[in-house]
Amino acid sequence: MTDNALTTGDFTEENEPFALFASWLADAEKSEINDPNAVALATVDADGLPNVRMVLLKGFDRDGFVFYTNFESQKGQEILGQKKAAMCFHWKSLRRQVRLRGPVEIVTDAEADAYYKTRPRGSRIGAWASKQSRPLESRFALEKSVAEYTARHALGDIPRPAHWSGFRIRPLSIEFWHDRPFRLHDRIEFRRAAPEGDWTAKVRMYP
Repeated sequence: MTDNALTTGDFTEENEPFALFASWLADAEKSEINDPNAVALATVDADGLPNVRMVLLKGFDRDGFVFYTNFESQKGQEILGQKKAAMCFHWKSLRRQVRLRGPVEIVTDAEADAYYKTRPRGSRIGAWASKQSRPLESRFALEKSVAEYTARHALGDIPRPAHWSGFRIRPLSIEFWHDRPFRLHDRIEFRRAAPEGDWTAKVRMYP
């Protein structure tokens, strides 16, 4: 398994957002040249200002959408502080977009450990060496840190840093958008009142 590996749930029900997302992602994996699981992640800081950046979706099932990061990074601190986030997938080759948002929870240690072990050795070293989102003294300082941790973990397993783990967005809404001629796009939103609840509405929106 590579660092770009993605785990998915088993979806069979029709007219259900996770099943539809699984189908759309499968289409994207066939048509997108690079990283069909790339997604824009939006968070909010303590002042209420939004931030957005690209991350890679690493897994999804009916519990939610999972990605991994350094908890000491800007996005990590913002999610830990606000416990909510949003995502936007855009597959240009298919002219499709998916938006979702909801509360966020931390994945279990077992989940984080299992994914961490699938990462290339260099990526695991990088999780220790990189002080993500903080000022860098110099490029040499980063390379020195990588060399130090490489020497420290020259043999055997590389444990997962306590500050590196995963988040799961448990969406309260998922919107699917598909480009259509003359801007008469197809746009459908699924909604629910709580992460544990059933999807209670499928609303066809104006494009």
